[in-house]
Amino acid sequence: MRRKAPIRYSACIFACLVFGAAFLGRNLPLLKAQESIETPASKVERKNKAPLSREVLQVKLPKPVEAKLQNGLTLLILEDHRTPSVFAQLHISGAGALFEPPSMTGLANATAQMLREGTQSRTSLQIAEEIDRLGATLGAAGSFGSSQVVFSASGLSDNFGSWFALAVDVLLNPSFPREELEKLKQRQRAQLRQQRSAANFLVNERFNRAVYGDHPAATVSPTVESLDALTQEALMKWYRERYAPQNALLAIAGDVRAQELIPRLEKWFAGWQRNDVKRTWPPNPVAATSRKIYLVHRPNSVQTTVTLGNIAIERRSPDYIPMVVMNHILGGGVSGRLFLNLREEKGYTYGVYSDFSALRYPGPWRAGGNMRTEVTSGALVEFFKEIGRIRDQTVPPAELEDSKRAIAARFALSLEQPAAILGLAASRVQFRLPEDYWDTYPAKIMAVTAEDVQRVARKYLDPDTMQLVAVGDGLKIQSVLEPYGPVEVYDSSGKLTSSSNSSKIP
Repeated sequence: MRRKAPIRYSACIFACLVFGAAFLGRNLPLLKAQESIETPASKVERKNKAPLSREVLQVKLPKPVEAKLQNGLTLLILEDHRTPSVFAQLHISGAGALFEPPSMTGLANATAQMLREGTQSRTSLQIAEEIDRLGATLGAAGSFGSSQVVFSASGLSDNFGSWFALAVDVLLNPSFPREELEKLKQRQRAQLRQQRSAANFLVNERFNRAVYGDHPAATVSPTVESLDALTQEALMKWYRERYAPQNALLAIAGDVRAQELIPRLEKWFAGWQRNDVKRTWPPNPVAATSRKIYLVHRPNSVQTTVTLGNIAIERRSPDYIPMVVMNHILGGGVSGRLFLNLREEKGYTYGVYSDFSALRYPGPWRAGGNMRTEVTSGALVEFFKEIGRIRDQTVPPAELEDSKRAIAARFALSLEQPAAILGLAASRVQFRLPEDYWDTYPAKIMAVTAEDVQRVARKYLDPDTMQLVAVGDGLKIQSVLEPYGPVEVYDSSGKLTSSSNSSKIP
């Protein structure tokens, strides 16, 4: 029977059962991880017996109420009265790390974290005690590479007025006390030392620098020098200039009445006045035109951490939907080709995956994982083999169909959470997507053809221009990397130690 009625939460569960059955049947290793590890690769068998519907998922998401306050703050309010809770998230565009001065990396995140460390009328301890007493959560962050700061708060609807008023005070009246700032800087200095021992941090640091070049998104961490430059005055200046209501979006989901809430929000935010801040976006990053190899030497490492990829697309690209499907087939989960090849068939690793970042500016498609040092050579062969296969060979109809239905099932499952629906609505507003974008998302996914998959793979996954980063014991893996191109060698502090094949690690 064709489903035409708007989907509700109970209908969503039905859709997940129908469309998710094939997904779960295809991915038993995820549900039985221990059993999967103990099963010899040659014995892996997929029964393909899960029931499967051929109907296209029909979706009509609940629409949040949209409004704008007098100061320019955009509102999205999604009513959901099933549970007595409320979730609020404020996105402040222009306040993120993407716009930081190069000498003050970490300024945006430090400003965000310091919001709850003191206001004009509350100390850090008083704020923490009040949050605990009200049973609420409150926090903010500005991740590297992001154009925005995200300020979040949640709690019960019974005392919504109390904890939300506290959140407003934290947002609008921060004092950035010097003693709390010094504590934050001390914690972050310790984190700087710790992250240098983590392979995943080292591979991300070098990969971002390789693909983004001089773009601000190349930065993934502050430095000791930039932390030292952070002062109370610097944070206050950044806050005054960048925290502008006309560039912000407040999304609220839960047990509230939109028409009653909007006048209250107008009063709460009356003191937050718009300013004349100008957001000057940096030029978009461009894809590298030749392959380069980067080795981060970690003496005596027992495994190699590999990442390879290049700049691909931004969020509004017409290739976004085909990229979702292509990436899912290649490495989007435990049913992806990379996982099935390198883990289940070869036993090189516990897991390898791929993903891509598509924001206001183009981000990279990337693939990678951890493998034993002695199988680094074989793993790289299989990475490039799978990339070549999805570029050169048309995806079989059954594999394409299963992948698209898995994506649709996962999307349907996400609709059970009001916060997730609100997040979809927020992304639609932020990226100026069509009004019916998410209603038609499953249909757009199901309309992707094998030719679409091959086209975007050929366009964005060029093995000859990919940037390859490997973190591991350079004495054992440098010779493995050299056949793929010139190797630059770095130490774990990020310093270049060698930049030619003829120069070996001492």
